[in-house]
Amino acid sequence: MISAVCNDIFEKSIHDYHLLDDVDTPLNNPYPVEAIEHLLYSKNWIDTVQWHLEDIVRNPTIDPVEGLALKRRIDASNQVRTDMVEYIDSYFLAQYKNIVPNKTATINTESPAWAIDRLSILALKIYHMNAEVQRDTASVQHVIDCSEKLVVLIEQRKGLSAAIDELLADIAHGNKYMKVYKQMKMYNDPGLNPVLYQQQNK
Repeated sequence: MISAVCNDIFEKSIHDYHLLDDVDTPLNNPYPVEAIEHLLYSKNWIDTVQWHLEDIVRNPTIDPVEGLALKRRIDASNQVRTDMVEYIDSYFLAQYKNIVPNKTATINTESPAWAIDRLSILALKIYHMNAEVQRDTASVQHVIDCSEKLVVLIEQRKGLSAAIDELLADIAHGNKYMKVYKQMKMYNDPGLNPVLYQQQNK
């Protein structure tokens, strides 16, 4: 089941990141470039770094110049994250290219890779919520609240994992078909963001 592979790799990526817990730690992907595991590890590593960048940028005492630089780094990371999702979808598209959809086949509301993207974020939520449960300095009520949230997150991962496996099985059996849609993000494109192209015309 692909969801089990995803969950194992996401946990490994998060564990590896927290060995140093530094947003500037270079990615050291242990999987072969041609393997789906390589894409999944890279995807979660990007998510993990961005998770911590989002924490840092919310520091109310952050220097404004540093904060702006971090915001731009987060924007760039979002673009890489989106590209990685499209690479993963392209992998699945190649995997099922010889499947002829049934006449009654339908397209899903989201692609397999975007569902896997949500699974990656869930892995991060579970890791950090568990850290809050284990935090020595937390109040008893905080631990209780976080423990209840952790149960919900784990249940969400269980349901999402089953849905991903079911979707891929439906695609493999021709009951669903998939397409790779480009996200067409506009804010980073100097030709599409009015603020950027108006600056060029001044």
